[in-house]
Amino acid sequence: MDTGHGKGKSPGYFGRMWLSCSLEQKVRYISRSAAAVVILSIAANILVAGFGMREFSSVLRNNSQTLSFWSAMSEESNAFVSLVNDGNEENRMKFETARNGAVSALRSLPFDYGKIGAERYAGTWSISNLYENYARARDEFLEMDEDDQDYLERLYTIYRVQGYLGTHAARLEQMTVEMGNESYQRQQPLLVMVPIISILWGAAALLMLRWLKQSVSRSIVRPVVELAEDSRRIGENDFSGPDIQAEGDDEIASLVRAFCTMKASTKGYIAALTEKHEAEKQLDAVRLQMLKNQINPHFLFNTLNMIASTAQIEDAGATEKMITALSRLFRYNLKSTDSVMPLERELKVVQDYMYLQRMRFGQRLSCSYDCRPDTLEVLVPSFALQPLVENAIIHGISPGSQGGRIHIRSWMRGRRLWISVADTGIGIDEERLVEIQEALKQGDEKATGVGLGNIYRRVHGMYQDGEVFLYSRKGCGTVVQMAFTGEALK
Repeated sequence: MDTGHGKGKSPGYFGRMWLSCSLEQKVRYISRSAAAVVILSIAANILVAGFGMREFSSVLRNNSQTLSFWSAMSEESNAFVSLVNDGNEENRMKFETARNGAVSALRSLPFDYGKIGAERYAGTWSISNLYENYARARDEFLEMDEDDQDYLERLYTIYRVQGYLGTHAARLEQMTVEMGNESYQRQQPLLVMVPIISILWGAAALLMLRWLKQSVSRSIVRPVVELAEDSRRIGENDFSGPDIQAEGDDEIASLVRAFCTMKASTKGYIAALTEKHEAEKQLDAVRLQMLKNQINPHFLFNTLNMIASTAQIEDAGATEKMITALSRLFRYNLKSTDSVMPLERELKVVQDYMYLQRMRFGQRLSCSYDCRPDTLEVLVPSFALQPLVENAIIHGISPGSQGGRIHIRSWMRGRRLWISVADTGIGIDEERLVEIQEALKQGDEKATGVGLGNIYRRVHGMYQDGEVFLYSRKGCGTVVQMAFTGEALK
């Protein structure tokens, strides 16, 4: 793949500076640029929203306050009329509530000369003084009796003052609305400019992001894609593709150069392996011929039988039995070319092997069997039990001073055959047990031993539902179980 890097127009100042940056610096610059775009965009939005909301909120608040006083004054006037017409307790309570609302609304009116201006300040001051005089006259009237001489005169005076207060409140509301409109007209050009500035800033940010995208694509993404494509071809054993070209001195460029070097080395290494493989094939052929020239195993088998006959003649019974057992083991090894054997035959091999081991260990070693009759004719992998028994003796019982016992069981669970080989040896500590179990799954015979690893691989390979389990406890012993669906001997 020819990427064409290094051809055409040479990069400018910023391009050269970008190519000289490390990958970490590029990521940092990109992150900071993206963060700056986001932060400034958020700040611009907050500025626009805050600027507009602050001014509009002030106008709406002023309108609401003056309108609230106007409404409160109207409610108080209506409640006063109801109280004058019928002075019952309910009307008195309504009047007091309306009066308190009017006083509260009056106190809430803006009264800052610098903020509301001279005209609104004068209007608010007039309302405040007029209400104060009105409240005094109103309270004095409420203390009078209807039979008093000037009762009606004072009542109509209060009605007129209430009308004046309503008129002043309406004028104050009108002035507040006009002042809000003037404020909006003054700020409208600024409100128009802010979106324009935001649009210009957004356009500049988009241009910057576009440049960053092109730079990242040219110096990071494209080399990585080409690396992946070349790696795929190499995975298919195709080394014919051209070397990838990379610009700059960052980690991606270093990775590309190292990849090209590794590609060339691997290509040469494969060629060397091919030559070595051919040489090993020739060497294996020579070794096979050498094995054929070694002693014929049948000669050894016949010799063992002759020694056993001699021991019988010399009345060496123990020696005869040992040699006979060894001979049977050797004969089974020579004649067992099939991959499966009946379980009963595998058990006989174990019995011969245990006889030889008991001659070595004496009373320190014992073996018991609990095999269900319906399992004896089931075909099992050949040499599946003897290596497990040998492991139990070598690694479990032999290291201990007290000896031990081996117990072999077999039973059917449905159509599956279960075989268990348990010993009372020294056991395996938990950490080592986990290592062996993992090594079995990975096929690492260096960690598991050839015997156990071979059985694990054969059981899983020969049977779709084949399983091998390993249990152990330090100081208590070890159990190996096999389970698979086997066929009976026909």
